[in-house]
Amino acid sequence: MKKSNLWSLRLGFSGKQADKIEKLGLEKFLKNSYESKFDKELPAFLIEEPKTLAELKEFNQSLKIADPEAKKSMLNKQAYSRVEQKKWWIDKMRTSEFPLRESMVCFWHNHFVSTSQKVNINYWVYQYDMILRENAFGNFKELTKHVLKSNAMVKYLDNSDNKKGKFNENLSRELLELFTIGIGNYTEEDIKNGAKALAGLNTADNGAVYRKLEEDNTDKTYFGKTGNWKADDLVDIIFEQKSIPYLITRKILKWFIYDNPPEDLVVYYGDYFRKVNFEIEDLLTKIFTEEYKKDKSGTKIKNPLVYILQLVDELQIENVDYTMITNFLKQQGMDFYNQKSVKGWDGGNSWLTSQIYLQRNNMSDSLCSGRSLTKKTIQPIKEGDKPRFDYEKFEVKIDFATNGNNKAVISELTNRLVFQVNDSMQKDMENLLKYDFDPKEEHANFAVVRLFNYITKLPEYQLI
Repeated sequence: MKKSNLWSLRLGFSGKQADKIEKLGLEKFLKNSYESKFDKELPAFLIEEPKTLAELKEFNQSLKIADPEAKKSMLNKQAYSRVEQKKWWIDKMRTSEFPLRESMVCFWHNHFVSTSQKVNINYWVYQYDMILRENAFGNFKELTKHVLKSNAMVKYLDNSDNKKGKFNENLSRELLELFTIGIGNYTEEDIKNGAKALAGLNTADNGAVYRKLEEDNTDKTYFGKTGNWKADDLVDIIFEQKSIPYLITRKILKWFIYDNPPEDLVVYYGDYFRKVNFEIEDLLTKIFTEEYKKDKSGTKIKNPLVYILQLVDELQIENVDYTMITNFLKQQGMDFYNQKSVKGWDGGNSWLTSQIYLQRNNMSDSLCSGRSLTKKTIQPIKEGDKPRFDYEKFEVKIDFATNGNNKAVISELTNRLVFQVNDSMQKDMENLLKYDFDPKEEHANFAVVRLFNYITKLPEYQLI
């Protein structure tokens, strides 16, 4: 696989950026990615959703007194917005000129987990997403502070129930265990006193605020420091700890490059991260530019998102069915805004079980045949007949040079799709695209799509 294709997949969701990486060079490509603009306009599906606490109270009261039909309609509208948000985000990933920002949003989304099912207020989920988007390349300590005081995280980890004299430790525990320094680097007393410091931090119109009657203003000892600490103070103290950089550098290396990051690299990049005061852009630049120089392809299993968006891109599918994509991601265990636990998606080998592999092959078969997995309703021709269902059909085509023979086309596809080719694979591909293949012939594209379908089912195709 060409290096530019490999890194286009690692830094985005398809091979679409390979030409830019070659033309600009990696460092300029990264700079453009960091400076990329993003849409801040409120999506249409959220315009009528409740946003302030007063609007939420009014909505909940209306829900209580609504008749069954009206209640069902209100709840369906909420569910519709949740689905539309997933589709809206996939569109950002697929159409962004420099999609690294959206890849980082997805990374943070799986690091600072907060699910829509638990939060259950679509506007708060959107606000949370925008915090991740705006701070994707910013400062890790400042991002942690923003997350800690977001309505979505406060609701998700039950800090609304954390009050003076009746403490809830969920947010305090996950702040240490999963978000910053990891198990073994704190005590149960730190968790208890962290919960006291977070007591009374509750949802408000523009992010969480302390409620005077519920907060604890006594002195707390946290990692050996004593004072009347609040949310920001906790984060400042955590980021003074020796172990702070390594949990996040390990996860970044796993997200982008290695399913099993070498420990020496975790420490090396972690020490650098501390040196640059936890600036995410600096860390990413160092990791990407140094790892780019190494021949390390095939060290990571594609997640379902990269798998499906690469398929759509390679097959040049227009009017992409985002419902199909969200359903596929859910089937593969990568349902947006709905991780199974606060630990997030496991990644690695969990992305390639026998069932997931079969689902991927089925998806490739369907898309390569020009058939979506989403059914559409076909209205009856005669009055009185029942509607029937059929699958959406569309044209697919593969980009390939039309001035070479079968081996040239095979080489072109494998150079951008798989990290290695052995003799057995080469023989199989030459049996599919035979020596007399004419790239200018009317049905040449059909033959190349069939070759592409074969390649997508190879174990080597699942790796980057």
